[in-house]
Amino acid sequence: MEVLSSRTIIHPDDLDRTLGFYRDGLGLAVAREFGDGEQRGVVFFAGGGLIEVVGGGGEAASVPSGAGPVVLWLQVRNLEQTLAELAGRGVPAVRPAVLEPWGLLEAWVDDPDGLRIHLVEVPADHPLRRDLRAVGARTHRT
Repeated sequence: MEVLSSRTIIHPDDLDRTLGFYRDGLGLAVAREFGDGEQRGVVFFAGGGLIEVVGGGGEAASVPSGAGPVVLWLQVRNLEQTLAELAGRGVPAVRPAVLEPWGLLEAWVDDPDGLRIHLVEVPADHPLRRDLRAVGARTHRT
């Protein structure tokens, strides 16, 4: 399985407290922010990886069924091929590929201890694929 990037996702009971810990306590730099209110999220740089803290941990409906407060997020090049490869190795999907409302294709597998792993394909037209440097360069030319 080819992994392009990864992150650890934390669904805390107290979003503001946890965001403060990672931002102010640990001093991690922010990679991106998204959403609003109690469902907002912040992705922090963490060396060679990312830590995403996203709201709703205290609300059962916002945490995926079967998932605990921590999940792994693995970006793959081709989700359909990855699922076929894993199935051939005896690793079944616990949820098939779905186009999520936020525009990512996601499927889930669980490790032997029940840790939920989100396998994610970023479609070509998704904002995560846009190179914003080119946009900034065009707007700052004189």
